[in-house]
Amino acid sequence: MDDKQPLLFLLEQQQQKPIFSSPKPASHKKLILVSSIAAGIQFGWALQLSLLTPYVQLLGIPHKYAAFIWLCGPISGMIIQPIIGYHSDRCLSRWGRRRPFIVSGTLLVVISVMFISFAADLGHSLGDPLGDTSSSASSSKPKVISITIFILGFWILDVANNMLQGPCRALLADLTGTDQRRTRTANAFYSFFMAVGNILGFAAGSYTNLHKFLPFSKTEACDVYCANLKTCFFMAVILLLTLTTIALTSIQEKPITASSLSSSSSISISPSTINDVEMDEEAEANIAFVGEIVKALRDLPRPMWVLLLVTCLNWIGWFPFLLFDTDWMGREVYGGKIGEGKQYGDGVRAGSFGLMFNSVVLGFTSLGVEWLAKKVGGVKRLWFFVNLVLSIGLASTAWITKVAESSRAGTDEADPALGVRISALALFAVLGVPLAVTYSIPFALASIFSNSSGAGQGLAMGVLNLAVVIPQILVSVASGPWDALFGGGNLPAFVVGAVAAAASGIVALAMLPALPPDFTNRSRIMRTRSSPFP
Repeated sequence: MDDKQPLLFLLEQQQQKPIFSSPKPASHKKLILVSSIAAGIQFGWALQLSLLTPYVQLLGIPHKYAAFIWLCGPISGMIIQPIIGYHSDRCLSRWGRRRPFIVSGTLLVVISVMFISFAADLGHSLGDPLGDTSSSASSSKPKVISITIFILGFWILDVANNMLQGPCRALLADLTGTDQRRTRTANAFYSFFMAVGNILGFAAGSYTNLHKFLPFSKTEACDVYCANLKTCFFMAVILLLTLTTIALTSIQEKPITASSLSSSSSISISPSTINDVEMDEEAEANIAFVGEIVKALRDLPRPMWVLLLVTCLNWIGWFPFLLFDTDWMGREVYGGKIGEGKQYGDGVRAGSFGLMFNSVVLGFTSLGVEWLAKKVGGVKRLWFFVNLVLSIGLASTAWITKVAESSRAGTDEADPALGVRISALALFAVLGVPLAVTYSIPFALASIFSNSSGAGQGLAMGVLNLAVVIPQILVSVASGPWDALFGGGNLPAFVVGAVAAAASGIVALAMLPALPPDFTNRSRIMRTRSSPFP
């Protein structure tokens, strides 16, 4: 095999293999309906980012331990998404392969929100003291039962989000088949609705009187902040239930059979699994799952390995900023200290305002990703340029910090100069462009590469997710000690992120293979009677 077009070899290998694909790619309307589920998922995620860290401290968890709660997200993602992806590829339900998992994930979100929202009320009814729920509550006695209920709900919520995202992405891939352009468009829609959910979540989280719409939310154990959180999560659940119901009733998946699974190239099942269904089915399934994961990693084609490397470096660049952006605004830009004066709080609120700008730019850019790729000469060049923007943006935080410190020196002004604030907010907005590409291009490429190699879409999304969650774990665990080596603050982690983003762009430009011409028409002759959609 020559190295000019690695994917062409995969296409030749696939000519004799039938694949699961729709005879005709789904309409944009159906793609938009499925993608809209992302708005409900991201609404809840934005609320997690903006409200839950202060809430856990009000329950009595010390600030230094609060960050460890966020590890449950990447850990559950690393375990859950490959499992869900594997089983959704093989689901024989009469409702289809993806829809049962999306429905289950949605129901788990509802359950988790009940635990999170009523943690303080349930804890108090089971013996927790009322205590002080003011801003100094972190020094009061921890509410052990409330904290336990909250952590349980938080873990369930992260598991549920992973149950939703993987099958939703895989369903979009099923709907677009081998149409590369439609696949990229579908993932751009998904990225757009993620931005919509971000905007809704950050807006709801910043409004302090939402609890008045649900008067019952404020109780003896649940103060105004807790009541607002409860109301916000109720809104997120209603939105998710509505969007999921509309989407899944508009998309009809055709059930598949064990025999069609065994004959499909996208999924391999051993003959014994079909013929000996009455003999140790559960044991065989467990062995098959472990073997399939190992086989998937071992047999990944080179383009997929490069994609994982680029994605991993890209997220090492992103996570320091996504986790500490508002803290950077409060500490470095506004010069505040937690619990002392109002500067830190003003900076955090300014950072939340910057996240709103970021989400708006993210939404509009998501709709133009296909156009941008054409203008710069292809997907790999686009990914290189946006990683360069991310690297420069992260490096510029050092310059903004230094200017902010200089503007406060020798003056009585507590806030940074107007130009510094505008520069910081502009940085948030500009980074919405590379974030839109990060939310769409990797998943589109994973879908295209898995189509080319005959891998299942669900498993492909689960494997790609490993390149997202592993950097998150590394950043969560290592950023604190790393920053402490340089005297604290967020800049050391941001500098590492800038280097990783630059490396991601260079690897994308140098090593990602050029995509072959869209092979939609060519592949129609390879489709079988076992389409997953009627």
